[in-house]
Amino acid sequence: MTKKMTEGSPAKLIVMFTIPLLIGNIFQQLYSMVDTLIVGRTLGVNALAAVGCTGSINFLILGFAMGVSAGLAIITAQRFGAKDEKGVRRSVASGAWISLMVTVVLTAVSVPMTRKILELLNTPPEIIDGAYDYIVIIFWGIIACMLFNFLSNIIRALGDSRTPLLFLVIACVLNIILDFAFILGGGMGVAGAAWATIISQMVSALLCLWYIKKKLPILHLTKDDWKVSAWDLKQHFRISMPMGFQMSIIAIGAVVLQFVLNGLGSAAVAAFSAAQRIDQIAGQPMNSFGTTMATYAAQNYGAGRIDRIKKGVLQCSLISVGFSIAVGF
Repeated sequence: MTKKMTEGSPAKLIVMFTIPLLIGNIFQQLYSMVDTLIVGRTLGVNALAAVGCTGSINFLILGFAMGVSAGLAIITAQRFGAKDEKGVRRSVASGAWISLMVTVVLTAVSVPMTRKILELLNTPPEIIDGAYDYIVIIFWGIIACMLFNFLSNIIRALGDSRTPLLFLVIACVLNIILDFAFILGGGMGVAGAAWATIISQMVSALLCLWYIKKKLPILHLTKDDWKVSAWDLKQHFRISMPMGFQMSIIAIGAVVLQFVLNGLGSAAVAAFSAAQRIDQIAGQPMNSFGTTMATYAAQNYGAGRIDRIKKGVLQCSLISVGFSIAVGF
């Protein structure tokens, strides 16, 4: 199912697109929250701290990947808004090549440096082994994170925010089941929580592929579509890389904070990790409105409807402020 955001009431389109996106983002946060909850309940405070202290470097590395995938989808949305179906397929192909390159580079850099990074962050000795066991598996599974985020953002670029939500719900339920199976049944410790996350993300990515194959013929790429031009790659790099670095720059503050917290011991790390999950969920509404506007603006820019972009930005700003005030009270 595709939906054009170039027609109809901007406010209604923005709200209807944001609601499933927001729920989906909350479920995506539940991946790490479920890991934290189950690990803390079953393995104890040190295990909870071990998983929690990896949050900042997880955000630093995977945040870059998610930012890149969001940027790649902007050009896809522009071409969809312009009714350029061949351009849409070329955009997806360009994005796939860039996603592959980013995945290889991030994996090659992060995996060998994981323990060194944890040491530089002053990770307490009693939790560093558990932290390493958890996050190194997450880094080996960057391909699952990148694949799901790339495909789900492409689906959203065509105006469908509900289908990725459904797949996220399925993946989250699977993650809970696998957490219990691997940690309690398999005795895998914190590594089991990491494997549960990676497998669940890969399942959600495969569901996106299945949906594209069955329901979105506009995204069925031919051999010719895969022969992308240098100009196409440059255009996608120009949009996606700044968004990736923007996410990583935000994460640097979290890394610095984690360094300070690690010096206070594993109990402080565990306490902060539990509270941080709630804070991350609280910030999802604004993130969701921002993602919605990226798709909305891109489609209308491609259609040459600058007037609708201005109107949508104003209405979304008012909705966001109103929502923030309501939540604050």
